[in-house]
Amino acid sequence: MDKEINSTMNEVASTNDIPLEQQMTSTHKWQRISPIALIYFVLMFIKNIFGNFIYVAPALLIGYNKAMEDPSFWLPFFYGLSALLGLASLLSYYFFQYRLTNQQIEIRSGVFAKKYVNLPFSRIQNVELTEPLYYRPFGYTCMQLDTAGSVKQEAKVVALKKSFAQQLKHEILAAHLVQSNQVEQINNERSAADEQTSSIIPNEDDETVLDRRNLDDLVIHGLTNNRVWIFLGGLAPFIDKISAQIGDWLMIFGINVNQYFEFEGRSGWQIASTVLSTFLIVMLIISLFSVLGSIISFHDFKLSKIGDRYIRRSGLFTKTEVTMRLSRLQMIVCQQDWLDILLRRINLKFEQSNANFNNAQAGQLTNKIIVPSVTNKECQHLMLDAYPDNQLKNTVFKRVNPRLLIRNICLFLLPLSCFVAWIFVENENIEGLPYLGAGALFVGLLMVMRYSRWGYAKDDNFIYVRKGCIGVDYYTFPIYKIQQTSFKQSWFLKRKQLCSIEFVLAAGAVNVPYLAEADGLELIDTCLYEVEESKRSWM
Repeated sequence: MDKEINSTMNEVASTNDIPLEQQMTSTHKWQRISPIALIYFVLMFIKNIFGNFIYVAPALLIGYNKAMEDPSFWLPFFYGLSALLGLASLLSYYFFQYRLTNQQIEIRSGVFAKKYVNLPFSRIQNVELTEPLYYRPFGYTCMQLDTAGSVKQEAKVVALKKSFAQQLKHEILAAHLVQSNQVEQINNERSAADEQTSSIIPNEDDETVLDRRNLDDLVIHGLTNNRVWIFLGGLAPFIDKISAQIGDWLMIFGINVNQYFEFEGRSGWQIASTVLSTFLIVMLIISLFSVLGSIISFHDFKLSKIGDRYIRRSGLFTKTEVTMRLSRLQMIVCQQDWLDILLRRINLKFEQSNANFNNAQAGQLTNKIIVPSVTNKECQHLMLDAYPDNQLKNTVFKRVNPRLLIRNICLFLLPLSCFVAWIFVENENIEGLPYLGAGALFVGLLMVMRYSRWGYAKDDNFIYVRKGCIGVDYYTFPIYKIQQTSFKQSWFLKRKQLCSIEFVLAAGAVNVPYLAEADGLELIDTCLYEVEESKRSWM
């Protein structure tokens, strides 16, 4: 039955009459990916260059000034960079190889720094399929694999036929449900294993859609989660040049921007209206960019479920499919910015292992499934689907000790305010004191709001933590998911019989500051006892 397959990756992927198990057990030779991966490598190198924008910004600014004086200044750099990108992409493609053997995937990559990955299917936590826009006409996809305890993304095959990738994904997920003594049966008694696996793995036709996001939901998400100001901060070195270019462009249409900002001889209300209208126009443009980003990221969003697996699909230009088993879920987070609170919307996050968080970009994270801008009813439905016994909606939170607020005001706000006031007085700038007082009052109000948000609660199955400032975040996780606890007590806290505690999960740490020492010790002891008593795996 088994025979050697010596073809390229494309031939392996298109061999539909050979079962996937037979392909994996017989593909002992290293396979190359499709040449279409060259596009992927080129774009990744460009992305990495601009990802370090803060480092290249000074050079770009100097080069921009030179280019304005002499347009041919950039030509040698452009040709040199193009040649370097082309060579680097060719070498990356040439040295990238993979093979599938004995329920594991092996990957070799790297030009100068060689990298070898040997990843058994049973260790793989997440399987993410990504279809960039330039892959879709050719039916290719990227498969990204990571494990529960990985420090970064473990493996990524950047160009697989979509049909083959779907079969491989199904086989990887099946490996989690097949016992170790059944793995050998897959190699030796394939037909018997096929019957057993088919009885365990849910049918794809049984997929149940839990939630979809419409265009209006994505618009609300873009408005309430506006992060374009981070991008604008990166453009700070070029702001003068950009403003001048915009002014020259508007002059073509007969609009003189400078005359709107000539305040000499104008009344106070005219100046205020000009500043306010300018601010509103800028915020409108920023909001439009944010809404556009939300639509690109979450277009055609669908959250579905097959058996114990959650599947999230979304993306306008790059379609992404993320799969998460329910047993991998570590914590649910409900986030609301101030505008979310007004519109009664919630951003719901299903979080898994956080080991790859510090080494991956936000768009590449597979450690969480984000459901944007859901209503309270939809949020409750999704939470109860994952955790039927969860009582977040009816939980009464216990506040932390008021000394947290007193510490923040006395240790940070008052000393800083007094120091700035002293500088004003020394420089005889008495007019600035009212503004300083207003600023200090505003910061004090934020501190009061942050203190009032802090809260915690516990029931028989879950821990609940609430925090925030203008907005509010809720964290809820099963007690048996706790991997470690931390009891913190400084000299000041010990005198006041207070403490801070921290719960460490695979998805990260959740802390509760300034609670009574007796309550903290009781909470830790109870949680550790229940973890030991339940004997349930966090995976």
